[in-house]
Amino acid sequence: MFSKTRVTEKPQTPAASDPTTSFESPVSPSYDRAESAPTAPARRSAPSILSSDLTVTGNIRTEGDIQIEGTVEGDIRAHQLVIGESATIRGEIVGDEVVVNGRVVGRVRGLKVRLSASARVEGDIIHKTIAIESGAHFEGSVQRQEDPIANGPTKKLAPPATE
Repeated sequence: MFSKTRVTEKPQTPAASDPTTSFESPVSPSYDRAESAPTAPARRSAPSILSSDLTVTGNIRTEGDIQIEGTVEGDIRAHQLVIGESATIRGEIVGDEVVVNGRVVGRVRGLKVRLSASARVEGDIIHKTIAIESGAHFEGSVQRQEDPIANGPTKKLAPPATE
């Protein structure tokens, strides 16, 4: 019925004239299903949403996505972070992708940072790529870094030189 072949043995193929034998494709001994099987992309859950009537005092940290419509007084760290038009953040925000539609008072660090036309940011932005739409209000400095979300301290930017 079933036979276990050794690595040194060649797998036997059934005779074509025997209708009672089912064909099974031989598996090469060097084939490892775990290594060569395609891996499914990590399943992302729905983003967490903090509604406009919610006020949070304290830091927020998640590996997932978060959308904030309310008020947060503290630092926020997430994979993808969307600051809604009605949101106000007082603290540092860090994420792989940061979209600001509302108000942020504090530093913004992200691989991709986008300030929409309704954004109001008062603080420094450290980014790898940035997009600022026409109409966005921004007071602070902008600095490009290869890895802006690294945990290391970010140096303060020098004030503009006066002549």
